[in-house]
Amino acid sequence: MTETTVDELVAELATLEDPRAREVNEKHGDDRGVNLGELRALAKRLKTQQELAHQLWATDDTAARLLAILICRRKKFERDELDVMLRQARTPKVHDWLVNYVVKKNPHCEELRLAWFADPDPVVAGAGWALTTERAAKNPEGLDLAGLLDVIEAEMKDALDRLQWAMNHCLAQIGIEHTEHRARAIDIGERLGVLKDYPTPPNCTSPFAPIWITEMVHRQNDK
Repeated sequence: MTETTVDELVAELATLEDPRAREVNEKHGDDRGVNLGELRALAKRLKTQQELAHQLWATDDTAARLLAILICRRKKFERDELDVMLRQARTPKVHDWLVNYVVKKNPHCEELRLAWFADPDPVVAGAGWALTTERAAKNPEGLDLAGLLDVIEAEMKDALDRLQWAMNHCLAQIGIEHTEHRARAIDIGERLGVLKDYPTPPNCTSPFAPIWITEMVHRQNDK
């Protein structure tokens, strides 16, 4: 693929821009106005193209980077390459997609989880916590769940936004999936009060951990 092709794709992405969507997203720190359904349709047309994905990522354009994530070969990235990409992914949607669509499917996932978890950059640490939450839910063997709760109890209240959100998700997941830690997880959530007043639309589950845990356990028991 040539640079002209990348330029054409960036221009096409610009035609999909919705100013109203951008206005809403910018309130949440995301400079994105492209409809994600249309973005996925474009990715389906392009199919998997690793070199093109590299070139799109290099544009530093949010929509282009989201497209790059959708058309890349997830398992082909090296560990250091993903570390650099995560540190470049400063908008929430690019950050989330990179972690969930690429890093979680990459053979270096566990190595990156351990490195990012203790990183001094709270955005990078948030990615480490997101990967830890995945392990706590699906592959907890070897994780010190009680130790994770200790860290959450000590640090979540004062953590910055995305790191706090990731730690709260981990707290909820431990409470949902691990009966022996459920009472403590709920107690930590109650005492810290993180996201207690978060505005939650009707028919959605509150991110406040005690409510989240109770609701999900109730659903599991009803199955």
